[in-house]
Amino acid sequence: MSLIHGTCVAIGSCGVLLRGAPGSGKSDLALRLLGQAHLDAWLVADDQVQLSRRGNELWAQAPASIASLIEVRGLGIIRLDALEEVQLRLVLDLRNSADVPRLPEAATCTIDGVSLPLYPCAPFEASAPDKAALLVRVLDEDILRS
Repeated sequence: MSLIHGTCVAIGSCGVLLRGAPGSGKSDLALRLLGQAHLDAWLVADDQVQLSRRGNELWAQAPASIASLIEVRGLGIIRLDALEEVQLRLVLDLRNSADVPRLPEAATCTIDGVSLPLYPCAPFEASAPDKAALLVRVLDEDILRS
């Protein structure tokens, strides 16, 4: 089991890990994903994500001390309904818009020995929630190599 800095949201049954430096927009993007009613998105963990490996899968959940809590800049710490755990299937590395390539190369990252698709994401762009949802929808296709 490992504890990592990040935020995890479930879109349907797909866990999406949002990684980035403090202030990079992890909680902001999570909040905007949760606000998209058509996505069936749920908070799993904000700020810290506890990961456990089960075979060739990674499962994400919040540490008990922060379960169901999200930090909303300008409002404070808010309690929301949250999903207890989800299988992690996708990692988004949050970056400034200028640092996101127009046509990124296919990439993966390895966490606790499990390889996951990795995509750069500019979280403050208006389209960021739509891009995350698109990636989840086509997750089992290799859209960057087609």
